[in-house]
Amino acid sequence: MSAGGKMTKEQIMLKLKNINKSFQDLTVLKNLDLEINQGEICCLLGPSGSGKTTLFRIAAGLEKADSGEITKNSDPRFAYVFQSPRLLPWKNAEENLIFVQKNYGLESEKSLRDLLFRLAKLENFKTAYPDELSGGMQQRLELIRAFAVKPDLVFLDEPFKSLDMKTRMNLRKLITVIQAETGITLFLITHDPEEALLLADRIYIMAAEKQGIIKEIKIEKAREKRKISDPELYQHLENIMDIFSDLVSDLEDAGDEIKRLF
Repeated sequence: MSAGGKMTKEQIMLKLKNINKSFQDLTVLKNLDLEINQGEICCLLGPSGSGKTTLFRIAAGLEKADSGEITKNSDPRFAYVFQSPRLLPWKNAEENLIFVQKNYGLESEKSLRDLLFRLAKLENFKTAYPDELSGGMQQRLELIRAFAVKPDLVFLDEPFKSLDMKTRMNLRKLITVIQAETGITLFLITHDPEEALLLADRIYIMAAEKQGIIKEIKIEKAREKRKISDPELYQHLENIMDIFSDLVSDLEDAGDEIKRLF
């Protein structure tokens, strides 16, 4: 199915070692290490300004590190899903999928397109143009366009960020169903701890003051059986909130000064 051939889950799809990145005098990433295994959903979790997007772009090959080593398993095929859909407005929904499939000689795979449209509940909108679709429908189309090229690894940059709760839940389900059946590896950015805990096999938590990853969490429980109320996941959630509580503490400590100045 995938460009790189069939691999076991234990194989490393992508490995970053001693990654460093600065912007002028600001160090964003320092001596950072990260691994993404074949067949897993790996998540970058952290607040704004923690370096998530920079690390994501370096891992995806969209930006260069100042130093460090990036190792890939074989020659994996990458696909990308961004916060805002980057659909071609002059092409209808099916033509958007065909356009990216042509890059890999897959344009004749109509049965794959039909399946993806059905899974995304867009089978009646194949001839619709992007501006005729709602925001949620556009993001569904963006997702299945990524899967239409039979990728080995899909990079998802906060794909649910601007969507309502119902749409977010439906898109999460769509992603997990496709991933479970195909074994495609996913690398996801989010700022939502619950989303990370429900989706990921492995979570890397980032913080700006540490210039990289401060904690790694592995979740063994089957995705379809996960609930935030489960003791294991709830404990992870509490631990994550404790990590992020430093900012809250700083704001609380500033209470007297805020009263004085306002």
